[in-house]
Formats: sequence, structure tokens, C-alpha cells
Amino acid sequence: MTQNEAILNYLQSGGSLTGLESVNEFGCMRLAARIADLRADGHNISDCWVEKPNGKRFKRYFLKETQQELE
Repeated sequence: MTQNEAILNYLQSGGSLTGLESVNEFGCMRLAARIADLRADGHNISDCWVEKPNGKRFKRYFLKETQQELE
């Protein structure tokens, strides 16, 4: 299984992922590049900035719900 497939399966199961989590879970050092690949393949992946109390920020990626899933 490729990193893209593993990440997509994880997101489809309802999970969300940060860069550090992707290293620990999948050995993926370039999560943003993998997300770009998945978006280019047509997957509706969203992200949000998370800020820690010390001011450091990072992105968390998750799969957007589509209109079909809501119906």
C-alpha cells in the first residue's frame, strides 16, 4: 500500500492528521505533498490551522463531507 492510499484510508475512516502524526503512523515526512497528490486526484480534503499555547502553528487535514454523504 502506498503512503497516499494509507493516508486516504485513514481520512476516509473519519480520522484527521497532522505532519507529526503522519510521520509516526505512516513514515510520511511530506504530508502536505501527499495531500496535494490526493487533492489532484479529486479528493475533497480540507485543513485547518491549530495553534498551541506557545504560539506554534500546524495544519490538521481531514476529509470534507460531501453532499451525497449528508443525504
